[in-house]
Amino acid sequence: MSSKVYQLTMPKKIRFGVGALETLSGELSNLGTKTALVITDAGVNKAGLIEPIKEQLDKAEVTATVFTGAEPEPTLSKLDIIADEYRKKRFDILLGVGGGSSIDTAKGLSVLMTHGGRGVDYLGIDKVPGPCIPVIAIPTTAGTGSEATNIAIFGDTDRQLKLAIVSPYVFARLALVDPALTYGCPANVTAASGLDALVHAIECYTGKKANTVTDALALEAISLVSGSLRTAVADGSNEMARNHMSEAAMLGGIMIVNSGVTAVHALAYPLGARFHVPHGVANALLLPHVMEQNFCSDLDKFATIARTMGEETDGLSLREAAMKAIVAVKELSGDVGVPQRLRDIDVPQEALEDMAVATMDVTRLMSNNPKELSLDDVRAIWKAAW
Repeated sequence: MSSKVYQLTMPKKIRFGVGALETLSGELSNLGTKTALVITDAGVNKAGLIEPIKEQLDKAEVTATVFTGAEPEPTLSKLDIIADEYRKKRFDILLGVGGGSSIDTAKGLSVLMTHGGRGVDYLGIDKVPGPCIPVIAIPTTAGTGSEATNIAIFGDTDRQLKLAIVSPYVFARLALVDPALTYGCPANVTAASGLDALVHAIECYTGKKANTVTDALALEAISLVSGSLRTAVADGSNEMARNHMSEAAMLGGIMIVNSGVTAVHALAYPLGARFHVPHGVANALLLPHVMEQNFCSDLDKFATIARTMGEETDGLSLREAAMKAIVAVKELSGDVGVPQRLRDIDVPQEALEDMAVATMDVTRLMSNNPKELSLDDVRAIWKAAW
């Protein structure tokens, strides 16, 4: 049997670890930066997390403008508005500071402020024509992995969909991942974003485009999340747990680029776009129900997930061991307090059919799912999740 041919595409540069933020001034100086636009949200700004970044900017003698209006779930319309506000000004670099939403906004702005047009012009794969204003991604949550991806996700309010700009030109010039910036993250955000990292790992491990490198990263990330998320939620000051979660999220970003996510994200897109459900919550709620459809596609892999999450599988059949992965995911999600049912977050049952149809249109992700899902399969997932 011949081995599968695969390609690895890696982020341009990652600096990880407590204290990594202190290297920002040196990086800015090395890039010859004179002006910077910092993109963040009101919550991150209120938490005081922009202050140490400002100190680094001052140290590098960089003139900075701070935009604090990034949306929790960014939309194309808001992206266009921000681009119109800032595109006539000259910035050497953009800093996305916060969760995946702020980082994705920075990525999207780098495209529009360089090449003009509207966000919709660049949706899809390889629609960005060339290099963009450099972005430095500085996450303050541990989940999306956006700091390490070549993807920026935006909602289309008219079509009630989430869509992606996918391009090598969307990679951050530098991902500066300092777990200390997550130490004050609220418990509910820690839980949802942490489960988002778990979803990335499980989908990248089980998807059709998985390879030996992403498998190794995925199992490490699954181990980190399952071993540390409960502690990070219960005791946000636990530095080891926080460090592990930041690393798992970063690994997830690398995996997404190289093996891709699957049906969980395909379902989460219409859910987030139509009902403004936070991305991590949507993914976490849907994950076990998608796994129930998928686990027979590769019993060995799902059994390995179960063992990696600490489940005892000795004496079980392979099928029973694989099903333990679903049990482990449900228990972890419940333990950290993430909603378990769509009805718990006020999603009406009559919306399920439209979302099932919309899910099937997310072909980029559905085609990577380990099992080919029919519309009836997707309907069954939505019904089980409700």
